[in-house]
Amino acid sequence: MGTLKDTPIGQTVKVRKLTGEGAVKRRIMDMGITKGVEVYVRKVAPLGDPIEITVRGYELSLRKEDAGMIEVE
Repeated sequence: MGTLKDTPIGQTVKVRKLTGEGAVKRRIMDMGITKGVEVYVRKVAPLGDPIEITVRGYELSLRKEDAGMIEVE
């Protein structure tokens, strides 16, 4: 168990908890990333930022800093 930031490419994980606060947490939730949803990690940019993910059929980019606020299992 860890955060989305540590999830290997090609893995699908389930969101356990969002640890962010305020506007950052709201932005993550607006992307459809909420507790219990599955997130697939498609690719990570060469320098590790951003992380490309698929959530609810949508392809999204997430900042590494934000991905560290998403606990997954």
